[in-house]
Amino acid sequence: MHTLTVQTPSHQYPIFIGNGLIDQAHELLRPHLGKKAAVITNETVAPLYLAKIQTALDTLDIDHFSIVLPDGEAYKNWETLNLIFDGLMQNRAERKTTLIALGGGVIGDMVGFAAATYQRGTPFIQIPTTLLSQVDSSVGGKTAINHPLGKNMIGAFYQPQAVLADLNTLHTLPQRELSAGMAEVIKYGALGDSKFFRWLEENMADLMAQQPEKLAQAVYHCCKMKADIVAQDETEQGIRAWLNLGHTFGHAIEAEMGYGVWLHGEAVAAGCVLAGRLSEILGKTQPEDTERIAKLMTAARLPAEPPKFPFERWLEHMRHDKKVSSGVMRFIGLNRLGEANITEINDMEILRQTLQPYL
Repeated sequence: MHTLTVQTPSHQYPIFIGNGLIDQAHELLRPHLGKKAAVITNETVAPLYLAKIQTALDTLDIDHFSIVLPDGEAYKNWETLNLIFDGLMQNRAERKTTLIALGGGVIGDMVGFAAATYQRGTPFIQIPTTLLSQVDSSVGGKTAINHPLGKNMIGAFYQPQAVLADLNTLHTLPQRELSAGMAEVIKYGALGDSKFFRWLEENMADLMAQQPEKLAQAVYHCCKMKADIVAQDETEQGIRAWLNLGHTFGHAIEAEMGYGVWLHGEAVAAGCVLAGRLSEILGKTQPEDTERIAKLMTAARLPAEPPKFPFERWLEHMRHDKKVSSGVMRFIGLNRLGEANITEINDMEILRQTLQPYL
């Protein structure tokens, strides 16, 4: 097992990474649990892991109840969030009741947001069960729900008490979900570590085959990178924005196609290639850099091109992006492969040129 510590101005917390950790949940999570807990999961994950978490809570003699939500990005909204609040209130959850997010990024984001707002703040724990949530969304305290006009537009910064990433849960992932998570892994190399990017190029076949040691190494490396960035910039005032490489384009794809039609990681994969194209057009990077990103996404069985839709639709979606500041559109681009930047775009023709092959 690997253990990392995330140190933020609000508090510090551990990330546990390893195989079979759900079976050790009663030991690992004991210091981070209150006297009552709510396990919040979805219809897909519940049959796989809910009983194990319930057993762990029983072992610790912790009063608990469960809330099982529908599965999918399409349910990351106010209506589903209210199902969490309904369950908390019906079971008389208090301010010290620990919420446990058992599932992927959608569950983690919604439970985190519920924890941030229920009685103005209750503790919560992340138990991510997808690669995407283990390497990215469960760490750092960004919580949110979607709005029809924009992804993750309603949310809060709210850190968990602990993160337990059991790599064995990845064995039950559909291939498409594993690939979607790999997009975020590749993103880390592209934005901040060229050596890691090269390592991914050399080891992608083993990673897709879930070779245990290499997969653990990749998850640990991504969590370490994110923990270091979050420690420097908890509320995304500066370099934490780099973690959004590919996301402005990606969120536009998700909104245009309908949430859940393209998985988040699939949209980010195409978005990272577009970010490479934008940087290339701006003279920051070379065509071969964009090609390396595209080739690695393809090796992870991810789309390297976005769907085609009109330029005006791209602009409409991207103008709702959270990085827009004083009306100016900002993108995460690259100075070089392995070094991100924040790029302000005033000339829409640059964006049109970037997207031209896909209009």
